[in-house]
Amino acid sequence: MLSIEGATVRFGERAVLDAVDLEVAEHEIVCVLGPSGSGKSTLLRAVAGLQELDGGRVLLGGADQAGVPVHRRGVGLMFQDHQLFPQRDVGGNVAFGPRMRGAAKAEQAERVRELLDLVGLPGAERRSVAALSGGEQQRVALARALAPRPRLLMLDEPLGQLDRGLRERLVVELRQLFGRLGTTVLAVTHDQGEAFALADRVVVMRDGRIAQSGTPVDVWSRPASEFVARFLGFDNVVGARVNGAVADTPWGRIAVPDGSPQGVRRVLVRPGGVRLVGVGGDVSGDVGVGAGWTVESRTFRGDRVAVRLRPVDGPVLEAELPLREAPEEGGRVGVEFRVEDVVVLADAVDVSGASGTSVGADASGTSGAIDSFDASGASGVR
Repeated sequence: MLSIEGATVRFGERAVLDAVDLEVAEHEIVCVLGPSGSGKSTLLRAVAGLQELDGGRVLLGGADQAGVPVHRRGVGLMFQDHQLFPQRDVGGNVAFGPRMRGAAKAEQAERVRELLDLVGLPGAERRSVAALSGGEQQRVALARALAPRPRLLMLDEPLGQLDRGLRERLVVELRQLFGRLGTTVLAVTHDQGEAFALADRVVVMRDGRIAQSGTPVDVWSRPASEFVARFLGFDNVVGARVNGAVADTPWGRIAVPDGSPQGVRRVLVRPGGVRLVGVGGDVSGDVGVGAGWTVESRTFRGDRVAVRLRPVDGPVLEAELPLREAPEEGGRVGVEFRVEDVVVLADAVDVSGASGTSVGADASGTSGAIDSFDASGASGVR
């Protein structure tokens, strides 16, 4: 449906998009995820024809879109602020696209009725958009974007102005709706939860380039780099030397999955994979680091508790535990790691420091360095 080939956009000397390649299949939902300034919204605008490319091309259905104006590309757009027409009622907003395409009044009315039913606002044709709640305005904006039957629907932070509870409900409804309609969707967002709940495929961007692309499960389970891991909210990333099925880290020797990259690497441990010895629950025999950890703080997260653990020497480690298993602040515990929650990241570390990512980085992002590795593989990482 959509092919982006070497798309480049420069603002002065800065490449906001840097030779981006991306394909979206028919009926696929792709969410582009990234921090502010990563180029995700510029990518959307380039596909829509709102931003001219400095290099590369955009193809829709195999046809190069160079020189094709926005209104002739057959795409639907929905923005964060909805941009509803205040002078038109709900029906007038939804009917705008079909009317511009020359649809008869009866056809417009039928399309409006059909879409308002689909988005959960039956009979709302005569309501003023000013009298709608934020969630209702979002639904009307979606119905308006779908009304002309676009071959590609593009969403720019579609739920960004809504409160979290409403966003979580609507993102489920959106995925179900797109599935029923067979809509092809390209969406951009900075909200990881929104992207992972909505998408068939997640694309993570950094500095105008694609850092990783894959299914939500693949990206979450196997971040391609330290940047992706930290952007997804994983702070338990440290330097290590991986030798076979074991990594020497500032937290001790940790078992890693079979087939992990070898050598000097960065290692991620998901907080849910950190288990505390002697605090409740059964502890199995994965390679661990023994006792001597102090419970520095606890953060309540509903039925889970985030616990920050301070070793005698080394960076802080975060664990996520059920409320009933969380130890008290100031307590002393031992730690073990579930091997299935350990990820050896693919990006290697330049021990000379030239890469800008040194091995001894702690969870806050401040970095140390490798002191030494002896011939046995035991590390001197500080």
